[in-house]
Amino acid sequence: MKTAICLMFLISCGILLTGCDQKTEMEKVTLLLDWAPNIDHAPLYVAQENKIFDKHGLEVELLWGGDPDAPLKLVAAEKYPFAVSYQQSVTIARAGEEVLPVKSIGLLVEHPLNTISFLKKTGIKTPADFKGKKIGYTVAPLDVLLFNAIAGNAGLSEDDYELINVGTNIVAPMLSGQIDAVIGPFRNYEINLLKLEGAEAGYFALEKHGIPDYYELVIITNDAYLENHPEIAKKLMRAIQEAIRFTKEKPDDALQLFFQANPDASKELEELAFRDTLDVFATTQVQSVEKWDAFAKFAHEKGLISKTVDAKDCFVNILEE
Repeated sequence: MKTAICLMFLISCGILLTGCDQKTEMEKVTLLLDWAPNIDHAPLYVAQENKIFDKHGLEVELLWGGDPDAPLKLVAAEKYPFAVSYQQSVTIARAGEEVLPVKSIGLLVEHPLNTISFLKKTGIKTPADFKGKKIGYTVAPLDVLLFNAIAGNAGLSEDDYELINVGTNIVAPMLSGQIDAVIGPFRNYEINLLKLEGAEAGYFALEKHGIPDYYELVIITNDAYLENHPEIAKKLMRAIQEAIRFTKEKPDDALQLFFQANPDASKELEELAFRDTLDVFATTQVQSVEKWDAFAKFAHEKGLISKTVDAKDCFVNILEE
């Protein structure tokens, strides 16, 4: 009798221990960042530092490799499961001669941050004032196409201004007078960086001057990974959705969690950037087919992509499924 009781006790303990092991088993995944850690990624660090990823059964490594073009390609090649990318990049990837099998599964920043920026002392007040000016750009051909479209909407031809490739060195050429304006600065960063340098800057929001509204930052995965691991993708987006909600509802706490994860970040700049980013963090994880379709049509009409692409090939609303 005692032997039977002991046996039942051991079996019960084994069941309990097995249950505990299953409960604490975490899925380990890597999420590649599109750029060095910055306030645009604040909800991701909130999810990491506030154990929101853990709550959803994930152990997430946030990784930046130093090359902004690499994350999409690495995810397409199935080297990593997830990355932060851009709606434009996904559209181009799906419309290339060799289609890269990536799609957006959710949102981080839901409106453009990219701008055409200028110092107010240049006298620029409308896009028509670009006539006779030197204009910097950072990314070809995308920035060139976007600028030409905005200038064209203002009645200018490509002979009316000079385009200069300034790479990622945006602020210095503006302060030195090498260029009069530049397309590529983010409204939450470079504008505030210029302010800290004592320079008063203005900017034109692209979506208010003829460019279709688009998602600035999206979360992407590989088609095959999504087919084979849909539950992991859903867990990730549920966690990010919860972290974005926390960021919006408790911004002071969210900012401190970001600094906790990134102690070397410039507090003065990041606090200003956070203030100007808070309202464009995603309010929903339901992506709009109209929004994807509008940018795809614009890209095709302007020659950014050589063939049409079905917007539904570019994204999936996994939290709706």
